[in-house]
Amino acid sequence: MKEYVMLTLKKALQTYLVIIPFAVIGGITVGMYTFEHSTPEVIEAAIEQLGSYQALITVTVVQTLVYSLFAWVGGYFIVERLGLMKPFRFEKTVLAKVCPVIVVLGLAFAADYFVLGRLIPEVAADYEKGISVAYFIGSLTYGGVIEEILLRWFFMGFIALIMVMIFARKEDKKEIPVWIFITANVIAAIVFSVGHLPATQMFFGRITGLILFRCFLLNGAFALFFGRWFRKFGIQYAMLGHFGIHLLSKIILICVI
Repeated sequence: MKEYVMLTLKKALQTYLVIIPFAVIGGITVGMYTFEHSTPEVIEAAIEQLGSYQALITVTVVQTLVYSLFAWVGGYFIVERLGLMKPFRFEKTVLAKVCPVIVVLGLAFAADYFVLGRLIPEVAADYEKGISVAYFIGSLTYGGVIEEILLRWFFMGFIALIMVMIFARKEDKKEIPVWIFITANVIAAIVFSVGHLPATQMFFGRITGLILFRCFLLNGAFALFFGRWFRKFGIQYAMLGHFGIHLLSKIILICVI
């Protein structure tokens, strides 16, 4: 048992080395984006507390590294236990299935501006401010990689593990009912959407049925695809999907707005 734990921990730490650049860049750009969208009072308070803008960015990077490391290592043990571990490589046959869907989802994500932007003035106004470099890069690195580690690799896996312990404790990991993973995927998507409600309330100053629908659509509906790809093909395809949707949608919006 001890050998298994040490070997798994070693593999987890070795593979995390690939994640470090994404965590660092994601932390920097999220910190920059947060600064861009904060009020002068909040910025002044943060600088007063931490000493400088650079210190704030450093804190954001360190936080991102710490919780992504925890989620990656913890998730590695969980994914191994559930039999969801897949080789960390891309297969042409799987890419042929996933990439067309990513294109469709990317177009649908960009439609937020063209459709809901007409119904919710604040949405269109926010897009028309432009997409900053920090927001663009952060959505790819933090959104596409770090969020998938937190929400699919760790959280979805953790929910599935709890359900296995309750409903399928005696099952071999190759025979765990699919409904458990589907349910865990839905729960993870809902929790991620609910987690965006405070920021949504702050941004709009209100929560209406349409605003609530938009929050769950953008943060939950697309996530269901990522969770399915994680289960069937591996976490790298969930990352690719999340990364690709942001990349395509933002290129479209940069060209159009």
